[in-house]
Amino acid sequence: MRNLESRLENIEGRFDEIDKYFCTHQFSLAGNWDYKHGYLDKRLDHERMVWLRIPFHVTRGSLDGECGGCKATVKLGRPFVFRHIYNTGTDKHARPRLIGALFDQFQSPIDPDASLDDQWVEQAKQALQEVEAGYLQ
Repeated sequence: MRNLESRLENIEGRFDEIDKYFCTHQFSLAGNWDYKHGYLDKRLDHERMVWLRIPFHVTRGSLDGECGGCKATVKLGRPFVFRHIYNTGTDKHARPRLIGALFDQFQSPIDPDASLDDQWVEQAKQALQEVEAGYLQ
């Protein structure tokens, strides 16, 4: 993981407006959000292992799903880029388990915080500059 400096850090605004703008730059709300914080993610590779992530926390209201969170006010945090290496394909040693399948749907990552090549850091910086240029006019 590598932190990136950005003029977006500490920007505060309505979640629906921020989300709409970032969506035009291929960012999406990461699945691990809750009522008080979350992440806007942009994949940088086709394998979905390298990500540019912008954290945010709710300063007013609460994030409550796609439209319920529209009225929430959020403050953007420091962006970072990370590489998450996971197993692809099927697990050759998997056994069917009815109850376990409800809880263990995904394989454990091989390396959740793998090292990054400079090319990914530069690509993340470029993506941030594009977002900043349009948002901070």
